[in-house]
Amino acid sequence: MYESLTALIPALKTDNFGEWIVDRENDGTPEHPIQFPFVNYGEAVQGLEKEIYAFEKQHPDFGLKRYNDILNENEIEWGLDSMKKADVSNLDRRTVMALLLGAVRAERFCDGALLDFCENGSVVKWLERLKEIDGD
Repeated sequence: MYESLTALIPALKTDNFGEWIVDRENDGTPEHPIQFPFVNYGEAVQGLEKEIYAFEKQHPDFGLKRYNDILNENEIEWGLDSMKKADVSNLDRRTVMALLLGAVRAERFCDGALLDFCENGSVVKWLERLKEIDGD
């Protein structure tokens, strides 16, 4: 059920997740406005984001649009620290998917949030839990 997501594990373990792009050429004048820093995500992370959104669309029965409520029901706060520290060993598939979607949506509010989840190993840990669940 999660093959399209778990197939990305090897790439997420070896590929470059992305890099910060910082405008060092412009001086902030009206003629040369500074572009805010942003992350240019690598191919594996872009593929992951695409697959998470596709899963959400294909499985409305999971109710992932309410990912924050799903996390709260499992005593996980929608925030970087709480999500990183979450013990996923006993979480069900719906909650793991809520973590993944929450990480992708966090990027909308905090540039680099998804990069942080990738760099600290949380995303791979969550995907490995899905692979474990799928094998049950």
